[in-house]
Amino acid sequence: MPIAKPKPSEKHIPDADPARERSGRDPQVTELIGIARHIEAHSDQRLTLATLSGMAGLSPSRFQKVFKNAFGISPKAYQDAIRMRLFKQALTSGGSVTDAIFESGFSSVSRIYGEPSRTMGMAPKTYRSGAPGEHIVYCSRPTRLGLLLMAATGKGICFAQFGDSEQALLAALAAEFPRAALTASPAKDAPELDAWMIALDRHISDGAPRPELPLDMRGTAFQVKVWQFLLSIPEGDVVSYRQVAENIGNPRATRAAASACGKNRIAVLIPCHRVLRGDGGLGGYRWGLQRKAALLEAEHKNRPD
Repeated sequence: MPIAKPKPSEKHIPDADPARERSGRDPQVTELIGIARHIEAHSDQRLTLATLSGMAGLSPSRFQKVFKNAFGISPKAYQDAIRMRLFKQALTSGGSVTDAIFESGFSSVSRIYGEPSRTMGMAPKTYRSGAPGEHIVYCSRPTRLGLLLMAATGKGICFAQFGDSEQALLAALAAEFPRAALTASPAKDAPELDAWMIALDRHISDGAPRPELPLDMRGTAFQVKVWQFLLSIPEGDVVSYRQVAENIGNPRATRAAASACGKNRIAVLIPCHRVLRGDGGLGGYRWGLQRKAALLEAEHKNRPD
């Protein structure tokens, strides 16, 4: 199958996960990793660009450039991402939202409320307490590739997964949103979801075009960046995990990109099945390699000449 030439993805702050593929033989990269560790250890402090560039023995402008080349984001964005991670941890451990904000190093309450919809997909209190009061509607349908359960919030589809039984799929949905109100979708209450499910089933079972449906993607900023890139891969094309990393501006983050593909919880609509190993092998697939192969074969056959 031909390799895709996807469109450049939108700019988003990637996850501040230091577990990236970095060459320990490059002294400058090794030094930058040390500075990144320093940012993590002192994320609650005010770290200026001048201070950090001084640690590297570089001018502020030069340091900004080499840091962004190495990690894909600026030192400021890296620190903010670390703070957001600590903020989410503080929320889940109890206490007030205000306490969590300041314990995480954010300077004011107003700073945090510009972030949650992008990085968590829900408001801080909702995230902390397992999405209480959030209404998620679901429905299931047998497809050519097995039983598929789809669920949606008011923003769009947040879950679409294959499984052996509706009971197992509902348990997986409940694990993702433990305190949300989960409701089966009667057509009179959620006609859109039923229509979306029918459209996706026709795509999987009958080869109809993949429906363009609203998505509520929830994950780390790095994961969302990978998933948004996957949406740009044309049907019938494939890319490698390395190409995913390159196209999101993190050429050394191949393993992290593969991990983000594996954590995709919206099957088919976020087409992680279009990503292969560098040698052309199928690699992994959350819902089984047989389904991945079947999806790729169907898309290749239906691809316009």
